Amino acid sequence: MIEDDHRIATAVKKGLEQEAFAVDVAFDGEVGFDLASTETFDVIILDLMLPKLDGISLTKKLRAENIHTPILMLTAKGQVDDKVAGLNSGADDYLAKPFAFTELLARIRAMSRRPTSRIAEILTVADLELNTINYEVKRNGKLITLSRKEFALLEFLLRHVNTIVTKDQIMNHVWEYDADILPNTVEVYIGYLRNRIDKPFATQLIRTVRGFGYKIGV
Repeated sequence: MIEDDHRIATAVKKGLEQEAFAVDVAFDGEVGFDLASTETFDVIILDLMLPKLDGISLTKKLRAENIHTPILMLTAKGQVDDKVAGLNSGADDYLAKPFAFTELLARIRAMSRRPTSRIAEILTVADLELNTINYEVKRNGKLITLSRKEFALLEFLLRHVNTIVTKDQIMNHVWEYDADILPNTVEVYIGYLRNRIDKPFATQLIRTVRGFGYKIGV
């Protein structure tokens, strides 16, 4: 999220983290551009009026560098020209301030499903099922309770079924950019997941690929 109003940015970050998202915040356009152009994100929430680099210019710069991360632009209420300018610069959607958090959340979810590799609402492998809407995880029909971070980690693994993901990839997508995590944090959380979704069942789904990372699959 790139927003210079600290109150709004903090509230949205907190709300999205409650919904199992990892959120990075930048308070000016230059820092926002640096983050958005060097890290991988699923969605960018971008205020139109920003210090140092405004939202329109930032969007144009990202698109000029072939960075096509979906962008949700925040505009002033009723300013049609701002909305048109935002969309013309390369933004994918806009939301007028003040906005309801539930609408912001719905738009983020809708935008994250737009890429060609459509993001499913229910992710499965073997008898394991994860529902991204109601946050339920089941294996062999049995409901499994996970923490928010465990859920986010499992969701990331399930979006890459039968594909090796590295510790760095996991940290970049499951934890915030400035999160204070130790080198073995990923190993610890993989252990938590195994205790919940693997050990009570006959088939082990999460595998360690030594020297590379982890893979979930049959």
